[in-house]
Amino acid sequence: MRASSPEGQSGQPRGAGVPPSQRDPRAERDGVRGIPDASIARLPRYLRALHGLAASGARTVSSDELAAASNVNSAKLRRDLSYLGSYGTRGVGYPVELLVDQIERELGLTHDWPVVIVGVGNLGRALANYGGFATRGLRIACLVDADQRRVGEIVGGLPIRHVDGLEWLVVKHRVAIGVVATPPAAAQDVCDRLVAAGVRSILNFASAVVVVPDGVELRSVDLSTELQILAFHEQRRQPASSGRAIVPEQADGAQTVMPA
Repeated sequence: MRASSPEGQSGQPRGAGVPPSQRDPRAERDGVRGIPDASIARLPRYLRALHGLAASGARTVSSDELAAASNVNSAKLRRDLSYLGSYGTRGVGYPVELLVDQIERELGLTHDWPVVIVGVGNLGRALANYGGFATRGLRIACLVDADQRRVGEIVGGLPIRHVDGLEWLVVKHRVAIGVVATPPAAAQDVCDRLVAAGVRSILNFASAVVVVPDGVELRSVDLSTELQILAFHEQRRQPASSGRAIVPEQADGAQTVMPA
């Protein structure tokens, strides 16, 4: 593959090529280069593109090609990868397999991270049945729900346990990550219990604002909010109308006009 831009040389120390003003002085003082949160957030995107390249048989990739596949600026990509240590070679590019290994190690995907899903409704079931977690170092260890009628059901090969035993299950399975897929009213209490049981990483899908102590990593995904944002952008794309909405054409080519 062509490499239209220099990738640097292999064997450089971690963070090589990163301007001193962009480095974390505390990390450097401790002997480990810091990686900005924005760069960490893009690593899964690079990894997904690299897996696609590997599946197509590619052995090397240039920064321009990987940036295009990841939909990011190539200069930003090179800066992000420089935090990992540059494995690119001028005129050749990055070895795909080696870069996959480096990103997976940086993201912690080479470990086995036990996960508990609290709330096994429609969303919780979908998450429990998703097979892609295992290939990313994430293992669904237990399922928990407050509805006694669901207790004992098998979802994704695991039995649903009652929420009363949440703390015991966290300790038994050495849970590292908690996924909250409960109704909004229960989200804060569940997060409090997870934290008290020792969980320090939580993914919250409930449509509620929850608070966790310092030292606990919280990521929130509110699907309804994301859909509302998409609806806003979709509305902006619509042409101005006179208060009438036209539905798609019928089979005979006629259009039905509905009041807006």
